[in-house]
Amino acid sequence: MATDQDMYAGASDTSEGRVFTVTGQDWDQIVEGLAEESDERVVVNMGPQHPSTHGVLRLILELEGETVTEARCGIGYLHTGIEKNMEYRSWVQGTTFVTRMDYLSPFFNEATYCLGVERLLDIEDQIPEKASVMRVLLMELNRISSHLVAIATGGMEIGALTVMTIGFRERELVLDLFELITGLRMNHAFIRPGGVAQDLPPGALDEIRGFVALMKKRLPEYAALCNANPIFKARLEGVGHLELDGVLALGITGPVLRSTGYAWDLRKTEPYCGYEDYDFDVQTWDTKDAYGRFRIRLNEMWESLKIIEQAADRLAGLEGAPVMVADKKIAWPSQLAIGSDGMGNSLDHIRHIMGESMEGLIHHFKLVTEGFRVPPGQAYVPIESPRGELGAHVVSDGGTRPFRVHYRDPSFTNLQGTSVMSEGGMVADVIVAIASIDPVMGGVDR
Repeated sequence: MATDQDMYAGASDTSEGRVFTVTGQDWDQIVEGLAEESDERVVVNMGPQHPSTHGVLRLILELEGETVTEARCGIGYLHTGIEKNMEYRSWVQGTTFVTRMDYLSPFFNEATYCLGVERLLDIEDQIPEKASVMRVLLMELNRISSHLVAIATGGMEIGALTVMTIGFRERELVLDLFELITGLRMNHAFIRPGGVAQDLPPGALDEIRGFVALMKKRLPEYAALCNANPIFKARLEGVGHLELDGVLALGITGPVLRSTGYAWDLRKTEPYCGYEDYDFDVQTWDTKDAYGRFRIRLNEMWESLKIIEQAADRLAGLEGAPVMVADKKIAWPSQLAIGSDGMGNSLDHIRHIMGESMEGLIHHFKLVTEGFRVPPGQAYVPIESPRGELGAHVVSDGGTRPFRVHYRDPSFTNLQGTSVMSEGGMVADVIVAIASIDPVMGGVDR
């Protein structure tokens, strides 16, 4: 064995690999060239089984030390095929599917879909006032519950566990109201083409007013915990920075857009469901960062409480008013009741259906099993969800089922901001930037 050969390292030519030729240029240029060719950069996957990536979101991060040099989103883990499934269900059954998309704001999914169907049916002016007021009431309650989750999970991800526990404490109260009104805590399918499934139960308005009074005491706790907290501010201020021109170029809406100071809210700019008749203010901030988005969500909950109070006062004056369109060829049977066994319909309701004429029974059977026909055409009615512009593009070929339904979900669009918000920052700041976007993967991967 040759004595001049290292037994643990193979021989190599000095010209192999990268060769740097120094010809007298400045040292700064040499360092830059070395940095571009550095082997210290690594690519890691964060998620989808990561507690801080907001559900099943996969982030592909290129790191140099603790600095993020490139960030990309990998989506598709939660894909449900909801939009395709809707082509095989009736128009009313579609509400049961869409409510499961963005599962933190189900009423908004239902509302934009039903508004599109009603436009195709040309019955927008026939929707009962009480149904529209109930829609506004439920959507604003839903906005509060969604923002509570955004603030709670965002706090948890940076170690503010108290924010998480109190956030979910208040959200439970909202879900209690949903259960009282719709019978379900999530995935309600309560907003239907033509109105809503049924009237408010007895005592619901008192419970709603009690909730508003309690939230007015509880919301200041979030401000006391976070608004001027030096640790909280240090983690959020200047993080996830994105200017107005970048937001507009990417089509980002919601609190991320309003954190640039631009007061764009579809409830004001393109009103629907009678929002033009309610007194509230569009909340903006001017810091263009994660801290501003947090403050906007906190302020928006106060505005939602104002709208809920106004809606409750209107509902008090609409006792006994209809909640479904009068056209019996469209109106899904809404006199629902639960039997003594806690399931199905009560005997009184069955007698009501079976005791009518044979023609009435046949009509009921056809309406429930086959559904109504919708004239050919397409419609898109955007609404302001907790995350931004949410819209359902509804297409009909004149049949009893949708030809195509496609959602413009703000979580999907807003995720485009991940890279520009994260690159150049630290790994820990990626978590804060994603939390400030508040994406819900059920809406992204629908």
